[in-house]
Amino acid sequence: MKTKLVLSAVAAAVAMFTQGAFAQSASSPSRADVKAEAKANKTPAGEATGSTTPGKASDKTKEERKAQTQADRKSGQLAPTGEAGDLKGTQPGKGSQVDRAARKADTKAANKAGKLTPAGEAATPSSEKPMK
Repeated sequence: MKTKLVLSAVAAAVAMFTQGAFAQSASSPSRADVKAEAKANKTPAGEATGSTTPGKASDKTKEERKAQTQADRKSGQLAPTGEAGDLKGTQPGKGSQVDRAARKADTKAANKAGKLTPAGEAATPSSEKPMK
């Protein structure tokens, strides 16, 4: 019984390995084919295929850009360094407009009316049933 099991396992292993070997050799190109394709491809090593060379960012020289910046600074069109300028609405708010005493009074009234969620319990939406 053991020899029958061992022989069938060996036969299955041989069948699996030979099938993979035939499939691999039939589908893979030869080394010469790979080399010919690599020579035909003009992409430099490490570059993505189909990549294009980016154009220059500016058509002005460094001196022209510096002169333009100095002219803008003198005319007042350039914002001071490190400042965002007059951007209203970007500053964070001061928080609540209600003082502490008013908040405490509102919380006490809601607690007496039973509108507060008990401590340690999350509010569940009305469409969901609480889990047991």
